[in-house]
Amino acid sequence: MGVPRTARWPDLALDVAALRAAGHRPAPFQDVVLKVHQRCNLACDYCYVYTMADRSWRDRPPVMERATWLKAADRMAEHAAAHGSSTIRLVLHGGEPLLAGLDRLTALVGDFRARFTGDCRLDIQVQTNAVLLDTALLDLFRRQGVRVGVSLDGTAGDNDRRRRHADGRGSHAAVDRALRLLGSPAYREVFAGLLCTVDPSTDPLATYGALLAYGPPQVDLLIPHANWSTPPERDPAGSGTPHADWLIAVFDRWYDAPRQETGIRLFEDVIALVLGGSSRSEQVGLSPVAAVVVESDGSIELVDSLKSSYPGACFTGLTVFDDPFDAALDHPGVVARQIGVEALSPACRACPMHTVCGGGHYAHRYRAGAGYLNPSVYCADLGRLIRHVSSRVATDLRRLQA
Repeated sequence: MGVPRTARWPDLALDVAALRAAGHRPAPFQDVVLKVHQRCNLACDYCYVYTMADRSWRDRPPVMERATWLKAADRMAEHAAAHGSSTIRLVLHGGEPLLAGLDRLTALVGDFRARFTGDCRLDIQVQTNAVLLDTALLDLFRRQGVRVGVSLDGTAGDNDRRRRHADGRGSHAAVDRALRLLGSPAYREVFAGLLCTVDPSTDPLATYGALLAYGPPQVDLLIPHANWSTPPERDPAGSGTPHADWLIAVFDRWYDAPRQETGIRLFEDVIALVLGGSSRSEQVGLSPVAAVVVESDGSIELVDSLKSSYPGACFTGLTVFDDPFDAALDHPGVVARQIGVEALSPACRACPMHTVCGGGHYAHRYRAGAGYLNPSVYCADLGRLIRHVSSRVATDLRRLQA
């Protein structure tokens, strides 16, 4: 069964017109995620697209057609021009985007580059499992200035336990081959970094060491998608904050290194927020989320991490063929993620850490029947991590001031 076309956004009763009258101004989209291929060549057991609530991928074209991406390119350029954007980013995603093939990706990237010849710079990134990454694709990405982010979950054994083919074969050997290519002098310039999903059952320092072995310029450590109705895995005999314990072990190793080994966005964002700055990710902070998704059929949707919540959570009713991206700025699912503290639950607003935590990732707040107006299901983990980072930073500040 496909996405319910009448799916209702289960959240605050947002009066967008009243918010606008009171001074709310939407942040224009900075990232457009293009679902160039709906299918995947891996069967990761935690995937929010294929193993959680939403099944809309079944009803969409497996691969995006040229007419669809051309219209998406027009909408991106239109949106950037309307808001005077100096930069906008296109993220090629899936499924697995490399399943689209070299010829289709060559045409797609070329069409987008041709559409952005004015004042707005188009940044392009592809997020891939890297199983199909080869020199022909890397030559294309280098030539067209496309940066490559790769998903990898640490050591070979840990990665292959979760990130495997449908027949049970692991993916690490293929990813290792691709990362060695990507890290070589010929292609190093297009290496964007690694994305790793936190698994408390693994050794955090062994995981971090396995990621560092490839010399990534950036590492994104992602807390796995879960919510109050589909809670995260917990060890009943272990700590009540296993994800924080894991992250703290990596943080201390990263923070205490004599020289910076890599950037870790989650840690950098928490430090910035503790010091009164802003965040760059959805996991923490109250910065407005400025991303939108174009599915393979041209549907304009909310960021697809929300697919972990319930069927139809990302649905807007808009398409690139009929609607500008500006129309999505008034969707309550976008507004709620751009109004900061006003979208937090009463419990979160009363918490002294809410400006740092930001309520956590929006998808992690969902509870069936109550929508997203809840603390994160990872509230205890986030609190422990933030207190630890804050303490380390405060100690160093006192030392510098002494």
